Amino acid sequence: MATQVRHPIWLPVASQPGAKTFALLYALESFARASVASVIPIQAYELLQSKQSVSLLYTLIALTGLSVTLFMPLLIRRFARRWVYTAGVCCLALGSALFVTETLPGQMAGMLARVIGASALSITLNLYIMDHIRRTDFMNAESTRMAWSTIAWTAGPTLGVVLYTQFGIAAAHGVVLLFCAILMAVFWYFRMGDNSAIRPGKTKPANPLANIGRFLRQPRLRLAWLIAFGRSCFWTTFFVYGPILMVVSGEGELAGGLLVSAGNALLFTALIWGRAGKRFGARNTMTFAFFAMAAALLAAGYAGEASPRVAGVFLLFSAFFAISLDALGSTAFMRAVRSWERPQMTAVYRTYLDLSELLPPLFYSIVLSFAGLGGVFATLGFFAAVCGYVTWRYLPRRM
Repeated sequence: MATQVRHPIWLPVASQPGAKTFALLYALESFARASVASVIPIQAYELLQSKQSVSLLYTLIALTGLSVTLFMPLLIRRFARRWVYTAGVCCLALGSALFVTETLPGQMAGMLARVIGASALSITLNLYIMDHIRRTDFMNAESTRMAWSTIAWTAGPTLGVVLYTQFGIAAAHGVVLLFCAILMAVFWYFRMGDNSAIRPGKTKPANPLANIGRFLRQPRLRLAWLIAFGRSCFWTTFFVYGPILMVVSGEGELAGGLLVSAGNALLFTALIWGRAGKRFGARNTMTFAFFAMAAALLAAGYAGEASPRVAGVFLLFSAFFAISLDALGSTAFMRAVRSWERPQMTAVYRTYLDLSELLPPLFYSIVLSFAGLGGVFATLGFFAAVCGYVTWRYLPRRM
């Protein structure tokens, strides 16, 4: 989903950006998104008063955002990366302004703005990383990026819920606006300085529909997408249905925020998982993580709404193993994609996030029609096991 926001005095003298440069940008972005990660599903539930309706709402927003992601390379070609990144920050800020209206149209528009903003920031940042980080350093760079965002994803969700319950929706989303302003200033300071740490790429994107076919014809890219989709399905479920579990079971809104914060607090273990990937190989580590995550999710599903605290503990175990996939999963794509088609393939690869916000809620809306929230976690557990098998079977041993 990095622990400091003070002026980074070491960057202006850096001749080339490194892992810490991008980790800092990602950390600031994480603060802007994490502070309302638990507030948004709670606010949606309060507006709709239905778990199934919340699932359908997330499905609709993800479906709309998917089309934007596929056309992002065209935006990058037309406006350059720095402007697409800037627009992404503005979309995050706009989303929070829309949430403050506390209306269903405002909720929908705010969620869509956040999806578009996250897509723009993710694609452009990944392109910068692949331009400036050596292939052999991808694993270290990604684990560093995840670890630096620990405080953002740990304190953010709880802070947002506390502000929401104690001071109102404006206070919760005001934090988002603050960090968006900081992120914008830091990004442009790096970009516009004499010793610029971020430079626009030279590769031009192709037709979005042709990009999909090109992506699907490359087995290693398909596998990288599945790995990313599997772990992103977990985080979508964790962020949305974890807080809802706590609310509907009577534990309260604050318990939902604490659950999400506790799961994100484990992000510091990304550095440990990065070392494990180097020691045992990315394939073995990710396979183990998928199967362990599946077992914990099945246990959480068994506990369900009858024992929400027990279910919460097993969800935290699941989060621990999901962080391994955060730290290592992106390397499967970064090492497989060809340099001359990075913008195009990155946009298609990024659809894992949109589809992980589209398909699970849609499927869960069916599951929830005949089962409780425990059925949601159990369903995800079975899917994680499938991802673990495919990873073990097809990911190259040298990864």
